[in-house]
Amino acid sequence: MNDNEPGDFRDRIRKSFARQAVMRTIGAELTRVEHGTVEIELPFDEKLTQQHGILHAGIISAALDSACGYAAYTVIDSEASVLTIEFKVNLMSPGRGERFLFRGEVTKPGSTIIVADGRAYAIGDGPAKLIASMTGTMMVIRGREGIAG
Repeated sequence: MNDNEPGDFRDRIRKSFARQAVMRTIGAELTRVEHGTVEIELPFDEKLTQQHGILHAGIISAALDSACGYAAYTVIDSEASVLTIEFKVNLMSPGRGERFLFRGEVTKPGSTIIVADGRAYAIGDGPAKLIASMTGTMMVIRGREGIAG
């Protein structure tokens, strides 16, 4: 990754994240925005669990997708946006914890396609526990009506 940070990506990401109704609905918050890395945190909420009382895989996937997408957003120019075109999630351990951390990191930047990897952690008593990983592919979008930062 190069050291050139495109514009004020932090402000653009914070504003974009605030418009994401799904993240607001699940109670997620943007907690770290750096060049190539974004973190989102989520408190445990029983409304987000599946029948066994653990965090639903769909919630984990959605939060990882947002973390990876916004990580990709940190390496593009201010006139562009990104859309996820593919991802794979590995669920490694039950989503049990008081809070959850979702970290997205750019693996391969590009002008058209960006690859990002994500990790989800359950936080509670003791050390954070890795519960899922994701690899995602994001397409850089420029000049498309209705899709902007």
